[in-house]
Amino acid sequence: MLFLSYTLHSIGGNIGLAKFKIIISDPKSSKSQVIEVEGVKAQPLIGRKIGETVDGSLVGLGGQNLQIRGGSDKDGVPMRFDVQGGLRVNAILSGGIGFHPQRKGERMRKPIRGNTITEEIVQVNMRILEKPIETKPQEGTEEIKKPVKEAEKKPKKVKVEEKPKVERKAPTAAGS
Repeated sequence: MLFLSYTLHSIGGNIGLAKFKIIISDPKSSKSQVIEVEGVKAQPLIGRKIGETVDGSLVGLGGQNLQIRGGSDKDGVPMRFDVQGGLRVNAILSGGIGFHPQRKGERMRKPIRGNTITEEIVQVNMRILEKPIETKPQEGTEEIKKPVKEAEKKPKKVKVEEKPKVERKAPTAAGS
């Protein structure tokens, strides 16, 4: 029994109680939003890999396609796309995710996570690939537009006329 409890603790302990902080970035508007997902809603993300596309309804954004870009665990160790599985490993890195060398040729052993989302992952980074298509109003209905107030209008640009340049000749020597 002691061995079983040690094994459960070493592989995560709280199996099935996944909780993720999902950061969704929109490349078109250059903004991001944070959504927390836990329990049953987090289960579909477990086992997914970096680069996979996910339906936005999993995180409450129906009609959008999201791409998994990375993440990190409770200690801040980043996920890396070229390490298979969901385990934490100490790898010798020469650059890229998890290590930024200060000198040319520098390498260092750093802890990194694999490319698969597990229960130990806390933060998942995603990017919006496709937004839902906006429907046009049907025939017979009119679209209501608000009148634009004067304060909301952009000021018109005023063109400034340039004065014609007058060429000046260099003074000549009078004594020659």
